[in-house]
Amino acid sequence: MHWAAPFFLNFLILIPLLALFFIFSGMAKKKKTERFGDPALIEKLSSAKSPAKERLRNTLIVTASIFLILSLAMPQIGARLTMTKRYGVDILAAIDTSISMLARDIKPNRLEKAKMEISSLVDKLKGDRIGILTFAGDSFMQCPLTLDYSAAKMFLNIIEPGMMPKPGTDIGGAIRRSVKGFTKKERKHKVLILITDGEDHGSDPVEAASEAKKEGVIIYAIGIGTKKGEPIPVTDESGKISGYKKDKGGEVVMTRLDEAILQKIALITDGKYYNATPGEFELDSIYGEISKMEKKELSSRLFTQYEDRFQYFLGIALILLCVEFMIGDKKKK
Repeated sequence: MHWAAPFFLNFLILIPLLALFFIFSGMAKKKKTERFGDPALIEKLSSAKSPAKERLRNTLIVTASIFLILSLAMPQIGARLTMTKRYGVDILAAIDTSISMLARDIKPNRLEKAKMEISSLVDKLKGDRIGILTFAGDSFMQCPLTLDYSAAKMFLNIIEPGMMPKPGTDIGGAIRRSVKGFTKKERKHKVLILITDGEDHGSDPVEAASEAKKEGVIIYAIGIGTKKGEPIPVTDESGKISGYKKDKGGEVVMTRLDEAILQKIALITDGKYYNATPGEFELDSIYGEISKMEKKELSSRLFTQYEDRFQYFLGIALILLCVEFMIGDKKKK
């Protein structure tokens, strides 16, 4: 026998206490009767309650209580094997972690906005696999494609600006590395979400997007930042801004959103481009698009499904309580 809610079996410890209550209650009544005279004589003269019926009713209440507790524990007898399958799409999120992502034209900063977007997406996934890639001057697969959403969010939380050893922004390399993260033999069910400010340093991302298109990858690009530009803050150990990044000539470096390159990347792969805004989650719209795509079988699992039998225990308890009610406690005339 299998129990779906075994916690309720702990309440069986109350059954002996209930039985003891009835026993001591009967003993207390007997002592009170003895104070008035001979118990046997008083019982013959009394036309009220029947001690035998009272004992039977108490026994029925205790037995019914046992069956009620057993029914709450959800007994399951018998089982059958059931196959479950999960269908979805492979989604890989490539996040720019270059120093320019510290710019605060999107609050609290560009990188934190990107992490919030991905976290919101993970919360909405239902059967799709998710992977996370970080890139700057080079790329690293932070979390391979997985159905473990809690693990994906754990890897997402540890992403920090400048975590890649090589500085710069290699968008083309990030796209090529992302393509390798998908299953090679498939030509569909692949989505790459590229989140960056678009400031590429000569990696030819358009050519990389063309290569991704041949592999069946659809790229949705999200541009983080503004066209007018924003200085890159430099913080001290306490996290306070101590200045702004400067070039070799001593001029403050301004980082600007390059929408044109991101729009081309999305267009080539039949995807879409979105500009990140402070109050909206662009990935909500992207997930709406992904939900319409054809799904593939990502996993299947054979598990044992037990048959609920609590209704029998509950039925016995109700029958016992009905019998207890019908018996009454009066003596026969």
